[in-house]
Amino acid sequence: MTTTITPFKIAIDTAQVEDLKSRLANTRWPESLETEDWSRGVPKSYLKKVAKHWQDKYDWKKHEEEINKYPQFITEINGQKIHFIHVKSGEANATPLLVNHGYPGSIVEILPLIDRLTNPVAHGGKAEEAFDVVAPSLPGFGFSNPVVDKGWDIAKTAAAYAKLMKELGYDKYGVQGSDIGAGICQQISLLDAEHIIGAHTSNDPTSLALTGMLSMVPVDMLPEAEKAQVEKWKAFAEDGKGYLQLQSTRPETIGFGLSDSPVLQLAWILEKFHEWTNPAHELPEDAVALDEILTNVSLYWFTNSGASAAQFLYEAAHAVPNWGAVPTTPAGSAIFNNESFIRMVLDPEHKSIHWSEFSEGGHFPGLEVPQLLAADLRKFFYESLK
Repeated sequence: MTTTITPFKIAIDTAQVEDLKSRLANTRWPESLETEDWSRGVPKSYLKKVAKHWQDKYDWKKHEEEINKYPQFITEINGQKIHFIHVKSGEANATPLLVNHGYPGSIVEILPLIDRLTNPVAHGGKAEEAFDVVAPSLPGFGFSNPVVDKGWDIAKTAAAYAKLMKELGYDKYGVQGSDIGAGICQQISLLDAEHIIGAHTSNDPTSLALTGMLSMVPVDMLPEAEKAQVEKWKAFAEDGKGYLQLQSTRPETIGFGLSDSPVLQLAWILEKFHEWTNPAHELPEDAVALDEILTNVSLYWFTNSGASAAQFLYEAAHAVPNWGAVPTTPAGSAIFNNESFIRMVLDPEHKSIHWSEFSEGGHFPGLEVPQLLAADLRKFFYESLK
């Protein structure tokens, strides 16, 4: 190895935990309208209830210990600190798999997948369907913080991850991701194609709507049912794009609040878990356990990465797009909270070697339906690619 890779354990000191509880206890709540719905954002009554749970009942140390059960490491690539989990399967000939989280997620998204992938027999799979899992924290997210300089967008991150996999000794490997992670899959498949076995991405209507892909859909040519779906999701994106516009244009400004107020950080992420998880669920905790959501929020808070995550979105929005570049590596898709128009957009000629559709799940499949995502990964890498 030419890069130093150092074992790492999370160790948030008691003073930081107590500071969080103090800030929550001393929150200055706005004199806002007492709306019960989410049409203007997170309702105050709901947020106060969750903040109180975070302050009094949530046990960070318990969840810190759970994360620390997985081997973690810190390395430096191109001057940037990269934190990652690396779990090797006990099964022979396991496929190395680079698993990438999105926004506003973290490695917490990937934790429910790890044992399902590295120990498939315990989860309904076969021994020969095992994976070695490498799960990095995006630059500026979690313990891959602080960001040392400008320019850490999706392409630069993908290049760093390719180097990481080489340093770990993997000549051939697969990649998986959703949201930003899907972008990582696309970029790394372009720049490190000779080493990529296959790329598996998970998508949902939210991802297509918020990335602007639906604006390119020839709606008039669609059947009426699909036309209505596209228009619904276009309206959804228009109504919910404020978070992206703000972070991709003024990350410094919102960053001050995210760094100073745990309630703002909580609301900022809770809103997305409400809007982006499967709409069959009324509240975020109906889709993902509340303590899992709070572990994700706590990771942002204790690493002070709300602001640096916003900077990543700014960099991604201002990067030079690589239009027209299509990876030649084998690719597969899993669609969660599926709508029938999605395949018309992503795979209109049904040429994908692997395409799965699920009515369950949403933007955070690793947290919402990890059993479905893990099984689909086994199917793609061990059946579709044969």
